[in-house]
Amino acid sequence: GLNLLWQDKEIRTSALSRASSPNLRSHIALIFDEQSQLPLYNKNSRTVAPIASITKLMTAMVVLDSSPVMDAPVVITDDDVDYLRGSRSRLTVGSVISRETALLLALMSSENRAANALARHYPGGMREFMSAMNIKAKELGMLDTRFEDPTGLTSNNVSTAIDLVKMVAAAH
Repeated sequence: GLNLLWQDKEIRTSALSRASSPNLRSHIALIFDEQSQLPLYNKNSRTVAPIASITKLMTAMVVLDSSPVMDAPVVITDDDVDYLRGSRSRLTVGSVISRETALLLALMSSENRAANALARHYPGGMREFMSAMNIKAKELGMLDTRFEDPTGLTSNNVSTAIDLVKMVAAAH
């Protein structure tokens, strides 16, 4: 399985990727063959770095793990406004949307207010939600990952390319 593959200290790279590396400007990259469960290209894939809006994938997974009522109302409040980076939103304070709509907006439009509101509406609130995100990361074997907010607005949400492959595989 995936966890066993990543227990090796070195990432195995195929002969194909050694012969022809893609021309990527990214400092960190990992091209992973889902079928063979092997990396095809690796560039600093163990480097811990901020993950920005990729955070919202874990947010969605944790929301869904709680088996929520998807048509339950989610209210956008001032607590959901991004005062850290000042990102914009089409969701105004006072908007009421379904949990399903909030989830779709968080994933498809990278809507920060929707992601934050989903975390606030989690059983136990934001504190429990953040705990659940970090617990889930550890359960998935994402040992170099840490979440401090459900949106990805803070650069304190960090991971590695290797850990993100594990998260994407679990989401799939």
